[in-house]
Amino acid sequence: MMADDREQKESSTRKRVLLGCTGSVASIKVPRIIEELFLRISSVEIEIVATEYSQKFFDVTSLPEKVKVHTDAEEWQTWQKMEDPVLHVELRRWADVLVIAPLDANTLAKISHGICDNLLTCTVRAWDLKKPLLFCPAMNTNMWEHPLTSRQVTTLKEFGYLEVPCIEKKLACGDIGYGAMAEVSTIVTAVKEAIS
Repeated sequence: MMADDREQKESSTRKRVLLGCTGSVASIKVPRIIEELFLRISSVEIEIVATEYSQKFFDVTSLPEKVKVHTDAEEWQTWQKMEDPVLHVELRRWADVLVIAPLDANTLAKISHGICDNLLTCTVRAWDLKKPLLFCPAMNTNMWEHPLTSRQVTTLKEFGYLEVPCIEKKLACGDIGYGAMAEVSTIVTAVKEAIS
C-alpha cells in the first residue's frame, strides 16, 4: 500500500471528537477526559471549544499539542469578509460527535432556549442532528433540583441529544447531592458508543 493510500485510509477511520466545556468547576476534569479519549479510542482526533469561564478551571497550555483549543475570540479573528469560513460551521462539519462536558446551568439554559451568543452555543445551534451530541450536566445540587433544570434537560433530549446523567456525591462547594458531572470513564464510554 502506498503512503498516500495509507494516509487516506487512516483519515477515513479516524474519529473526530469535539469537546465543549463550560464554566463549571468540573472543567478541571477536561485534561483527564482528553487523556482517556486518547487511551480508549483508536485513531481519535480531539478539538476543544472552551468558553471563557471554563478556562478558569484548567490550563490550556497543559493539554497535548495535537489538541486544538478554540475560543470565542477565534471566531471573529478567522472571519473578516463574506467568503471566509465561519468557525462554528466548520467545527460542525469537522466533528463526528460533540460532547459537552461539563454542561453548566447557564449553558444548559441557553441551549434549551436556542440562544447562541458564544462559539460553543453557536456550534450547538448549527449542529447536524444526524450526528450524536452528548451532554454531561454539572452544577450545584440546588441548581440541579430547580424545576427549570428538568424542563431544560427534557428539551435537549427532545432535540435528540444524549444525556450522560450527573451523579450524587460531595460537590466542590461542600454540598452533598446530585449535580456532579458523570465520572470520566462513563463519559468516555458514552462517546465511544456514540461513534462506533
